[in-house]
Amino acid sequence: MPKLIVVNRAGEETAVDVADGLTVMEAIRDNGFDELLALCGGCCSCATCHVHVDPAFKDKLPPMSEDEDDLLESSDHRDENSRLGCQVPFTPDLDGLKVTIAQED
Repeated sequence: MPKLIVVNRAGEETAVDVADGLTVMEAIRDNGFDELLALCGGCCSCATCHVHVDPAFKDKLPPMSEDEDDLLESSDHRDENSRLGCQVPFTPDLDGLKVTIAQED
């Protein structure tokens, strides 16, 4: 099963197995990371699933939508590797992807 490496806000890394069909947000939420609120449930209407993606995987991700870009614009913690976890489907070619949960706005 493909693995996602999650870095929490304290800097601790945890590898989690990700089932087919889940997004990065769902994988993090379903594995008990309370820091990632995911308030909208994955419909791209908040930004509480903001993560920083390992730059080595950036080219393997789907393009950012205008809605995602607009939501990330409101974050004080956005950088060039910011994505909303709900907008990143976890596929087998993302095995080993490392994401860091963004600081809360």
